[in-house]
Amino acid sequence: MIIALEGIDGSGKTSQAMLLRDWLSHRMDTFFTEWNSSEWVHEIIKEAKKKNALTPSTFSLIHATDFADRYEKFILPMLKAGFVVVSDRYIYTAYARDSVRGNDLSWVKGVYSFAVKPNLTFYIRVPVEVALSRIKESRRFIKPSEAGDGMFQNVTPEEGFLKYQSMVIDVYEKLAKEEDFVVLDGTKSPREVQTKIREKVGELLWKEDF
Repeated sequence: MIIALEGIDGSGKTSQAMLLRDWLSHRMDTFFTEWNSSEWVHEIIKEAKKKNALTPSTFSLIHATDFADRYEKFILPMLKAGFVVVSDRYIYTAYARDSVRGNDLSWVKGVYSFAVKPNLTFYIRVPVEVALSRIKESRRFIKPSEAGDGMFQNVTPEEGFLKYQSMVIDVYEKLAKEEDFVVLDGTKSPREVQTKIREKVGELLWKEDF
């Protein structure tokens, strides 16, 4: 099965995904995957972003290529082998980001229609101001991708972050209802959030609480 964790930058989804991976790996065969991590596509994306060479559609398609590469090489074979796949971001990241950039959501869904839906998707919900504060505390700078990669003119990175991530949140909130996400309060302590995640995963895998 696939367990996906979604949320805006600074929501804590990556930390929670890693905690879940570590916990599950002691109990069963587990595979971890994360967004934009294909060995060969990742470098292409990085160079294209440096040159500001990505239109909304090429941005979407090149990330879809990254996902498809990981899906065919790792995710699908691991599923067939009986592994639990823990995914730090899945297709819903593309749904949110690509539609915010101006692509039609139905078109984006069609691009990713080859991928199986997760058995369980956690959406870690946090206010955008909280996410920004966390990022500034951890590394004191905002990545261009976190602020919309130039979508907004004459704004500071912080202002770009607030605008872009707020738009992404709006899409996530709609997807949460449509796709039956498990919505978690990301302002709770990491321990509390992880406890809720493990409870839900335990119910699904072993039909009992953990």
